[in-house]
Amino acid sequence: MFVHGIGGLRDTAGERREWLDALAEGARKAGHSDAVSGLTQGWLAQTRFANYSDLFTDAEAQGSDTAELAELDDEQAPFLEEFVETLLDELGEQAAQQGDRRASAVIEDARAQLPRFDDQAQGALAPFRALGRALTTLLQLPGLRQGAQWASGLPLLWHLSQVGRYLDRRAADGSERPLGARIRERVLRGTDPERPLVVVSHSLGSVVAFEALRDYPGQVKLLVTLGSPLATAAVVLPRVVPQPPRTPERVERWLNFWDRDDVVVGRPRIKNWMLPNTLGVLPVTDRVDSDGPWVHTGTKYLRQAAVAGPVVEALRK
Repeated sequence: MFVHGIGGLRDTAGERREWLDALAEGARKAGHSDAVSGLTQGWLAQTRFANYSDLFTDAEAQGSDTAELAELDDEQAPFLEEFVETLLDELGEQAAQQGDRRASAVIEDARAQLPRFDDQAQGALAPFRALGRALTTLLQLPGLRQGAQWASGLPLLWHLSQVGRYLDRRAADGSERPLGARIRERVLRGTDPERPLVVVSHSLGSVVAFEALRDYPGQVKLLVTLGSPLATAAVVLPRVVPQPPRTPERVERWLNFWDRDDVVVGRPRIKNWMLPNTLGVLPVTDRVDSDGPWVHTGTKYLRQAAVAGPVVEALRK
């Protein structure tokens, strides 16, 4: 089962094909060329792309930055402010380690535009506009400018807000249940606890999968998390369920992958903040290095031999 992350409306069949093709490419690099046909033609495993993107897209369908911001409320502002500040901290640390003065200057410029106390007096949307300006500045980093999918900071802010909206435990949008509960139900729909499950999750999808698998009764042979914001302990980890965070009980192996150039990901510290399940399973983190300027996509990770190899091996057992 593939579980996607932040972004706009997705085409289930098209993205399932793209993720399978990327996994097949990674499998070939990992020495599993004989599994490529099985992956792409569907006889090695029944593959499902769990698409919950439509649950986020009401405001995006209106096509207006103002309309998108209007969907955010005061309760979500503190999370987004903390999330963006953590993102800047991570990037600043990375730039300092690399001695990249240009990147450091851009990051500090973005930091100077973060919301201030007096922004609260300028209207409900002022903090979000300030965060959008900070992210617009951040997108001037060479790698992001060349390859990111956002033309300005407001669309990026809207997509980042999906993390906070998922973690918001309040019922909203006229529903009797929180958005997160509806997303987890969508993800688990169609799974069969009588059959072994391999879960490959990306970005926000790794948070969704982590919570969805908490009470899953079936065997989970492998959980793979790619570019996961679970590593941002100060922002995301304190908001997940259960607390303290614990590896889902039926997960037999958990592999976590991060790319140094993935701006959405915190450093690989998940293991330090996660309790093992009764099988003693903890996330094992490995770094990958993708080609190109924009690496925060599920398919970029899946093309890595280090990622695809264990997935194919789990499917063959």
